[in-house]
Amino acid sequence: MKPSPTEEGLIPFPIPSLPTTQTSTSYLLYGPHPSSTPIAPLIILHGGPGIPHNYLLPLSALSQPPYSIPIIFYDQLGCGRSTHLPPASLPVPAAEFFTPALFLSELDNLLSYFTIRDNYSLLGQSWGGMLAAEHAVGQPTGLKNLIIANSPADMGSWMVAAEQLRGQLPEDVQDVLGRCERERKEDSEEYETAMMAFYERHVCRVKPMPAELAESFQALKEEGTVYATMNGPSEFSVTGTLKTWDIRPEIHKIKAPTLLLNGKYDEAQDEVVEPYFRAIDKVKWYRFAESSHTPQLEEREEFVSVVAGFLLAP
Repeated sequence: MKPSPTEEGLIPFPIPSLPTTQTSTSYLLYGPHPSSTPIAPLIILHGGPGIPHNYLLPLSALSQPPYSIPIIFYDQLGCGRSTHLPPASLPVPAAEFFTPALFLSELDNLLSYFTIRDNYSLLGQSWGGMLAAEHAVGQPTGLKNLIIANSPADMGSWMVAAEQLRGQLPEDVQDVLGRCERERKEDSEEYETAMMAFYERHVCRVKPMPAELAESFQALKEEGTVYATMNGPSEFSVTGTLKTWDIRPEIHKIKAPTLLLNGKYDEAQDEVVEPYFRAIDKVKWYRFAESSHTPQLEEREEFVSVVAGFLLAP
């Protein structure tokens, strides 16, 4: 039986450049309230950017006995139940508005709201892991544990790995992808169908697609501003503001104990995540043998067990 949230709501997140717009972050709390337990709450940072939290909900199992860890899910600004900000509503171009700095500020606002700045852990998945790493290089004293799941240390390596995996797809699928990209038709049904061949190999190998992931993808389809701005039109066409993102020169600044996760068939291949393992002092690396980019859906029990073992280790 799936657990239910113990609390949900909206956190006001005022943005100085939008003085007349009420912006807020939607959250779900599972398990005990952070104020009622000495166990550091785990904050879940979803991927995308702009793909809401639904596909990470299997982690709510960590909120139940025998773990009883407070789990906080939230939708980052611009997606899910948080405030949507289409480009026309912004005072500057979307590329100048939706930046890592904005989302770091939103995370900081959430820490203040729950008064947990002195005691918390982070789990970031894909883009969420990139964001978590950005937060961690600042060496916040209250960050007890860091989990970087299925995340690149730089986008250049990510794109090289994606091209290598793409080259293993059936030739007819590769032909459709190439033609649609040349014609700028990445939003077509034909392109979407061809992309599914990649997703089924390297994003989620469970068939049919789990409901949690389908819900997140549907939300992205309905509101894709953040993804299009920061990533681009697809996993293969990374033309957004994250195209040159690279945290490798700063990884050594991460001091929190870190768990690095990826899957054997992950689009975050070993060479994409390895810089974290080489540069962080206190780090463990676990690779899921039957998973791709979403091991929390592909090997649910194992994923929960590995994460709980790390967070609750003496």
